[in-house]
Order: sequence, then structure tokens, then C-alpha cells
Amino acid sequence: MTYEEYLDEVTTLITEKYKLGDAAAIKLVVKAQDAEFFVAHDDDETMRTLDRAHQDAKTLYLASQNK
Repeated sequence: MTYEEYLDEVTTLITEKYKLGDAAAIKLVVKAQDAEFFVAHDDDETMRTLDRAHQDAKTLYLASQNK
């Protein structure tokens, strides 16, 4: 999937799995982008898998809960 599709998938998974609204999920993904969390994903398309999207969604959600 493209980088943009990957980010959309992570956002969707956050809303579905963790019951956050769209705006909150988008905010998490944008914040992660700003912190360069997804730089490697942009450079290496093999990282953009559905399994990895599930992992990243969990990582971002859990990190947001530990603040």
C-alpha cells in the first residue's frame, strides 16, 4: 500500500480497535508523523503491511494513554 494508504489504515484501526473518534485518531497519527515515527515506513514500503498497521495503531494508542 502507499504511504498515505498506510497512514489511513493506522488511523482507521485506532478508531475501530480503541473506540476513539476520527479527530482524535487523526491527531495521534499526525503527532506521530511530526515526531518522525513513520519515516522508516515512507522509505521502506515493505513496512507498510496490515500486520504492521495493527502494531503501530496499538503503539500510538498506548503511548497516548501513558501521558
